[in-house]
Amino acid sequence: MSTGVLLSIPSPSLASPIARSRLQCRLPTLAPVARGGPITAPADPLRLLGPALPITGMPSMMKKANKRLGGVTCYAAPLSPNTVQWVSAVSIAVLMLAKGTAIHKSFLLPLFALQAPPSVISWIKGDYGTWIAFVALLVRLFYYIPGQLELPFFTMLLVIVAPHQAMNLRDTQAGSMVSLAIAAYLAFQHFSRVGSVRSALDKSSIVATSAIILVTIIPCLFLL
Repeated sequence: MSTGVLLSIPSPSLASPIARSRLQCRLPTLAPVARGGPITAPADPLRLLGPALPITGMPSMMKKANKRLGGVTCYAAPLSPNTVQWVSAVSIAVLMLAKGTAIHKSFLLPLFALQAPPSVISWIKGDYGTWIAFVALLVRLFYYIPGQLELPFFTMLLVIVAPHQAMNLRDTQAGSMVSLAIAAYLAFQHFSRVGSVRSALDKSSIVATSAIILVTIIPCLFLL
């Protein structure tokens, strides 16, 4: 004994306008395939689902959902990490040559090795940087070099001979913490020895003060 199920499908002419709109669908036309020939997929499989419909109101919906769920909207930083590193390297170089400060400038050498851009570090470790450091060392052996001009030379030597374990601290949270500690100590030395904030903003110290502020702020940005 067999049983059957009878399905009644209303004809489009007798259905309501809403039902007719739901029944009306466009199927893509497929080219006939010869017997025994390969079956090729359509160039765009998503076209089988019909034309893409524009979705409107998505930004407002996302903002409402974000506000309802208590989420935080992410945004792109105005400055790239490479640009921030260049600002730090220039500020450290200015501090090496500046005269309106009484900081211990030897602390600037490891700070430069940790905060300089990768392109500068690779250039110093390359052939050109090695030859410049070699010639500067020969000149230093036979002639006197002022202290302010010795700092860039010793900085290059520090970067060249630094072990991999020390250079691996770059672009890490531990390296940023070390940089922040050095920068905070230099800022304390600068403002305590200048005497007051007004003296730090004088014409003779404004360049060094600005560089100190930048060198202190930049490690904080990498810790965020």
